Amino acid sequence: MFNFFKKNKEPKDLKEVLKQFEELKRQVEKISQTSKFSVQKVGIIRYNPFSGVGSNQSFSIALLDGNNDGLVITSIYARDGNRVYGKPVKNCASEYSLSGEEKKAISKAISSE
Repeated sequence: MFNFFKKNKEPKDLKEVLKQFEELKRQVEKISQTSKFSVQKVGIIRYNPFSGVGSNQSFSIALLDGNNDGLVITSIYARDGNRVYGKPVKNCASEYSLSGEEKKAISKAISSE
C-alpha cells in the first residue's frame, strides 16, 4: 500500500531527492483518488418534532463522500419509543422523500466542504 514510514537511505544527490518527491507525489495522488469514496462531509440537525414534548432529542445526520453520495440517518424520539430511518443519498438527493430536517442536514454537510 503506502510506504510513508518506510526507512529509506539518505539521498545522495539532487537527482535522488527529486525521485523521492515524485514517488511521494504519486502516493498522495493515490490517496486523493481513494479518499473521494470515504466520508468527507457531515451535517447534523437536532430538533423537536413534537412541540411541548421533550427537547431536541431527535436528529438527522448526513454522511457524504466527495461525490455528494452517502446516506442520511434520522432518529425521531418520542415518549413511546425511538424510530430510526436511513435513506441513501446520490448526488445530494434520495429516491425516498426527504423531510425538511434531512434536507437541512444534507445542505449543512455540503456547505462543510
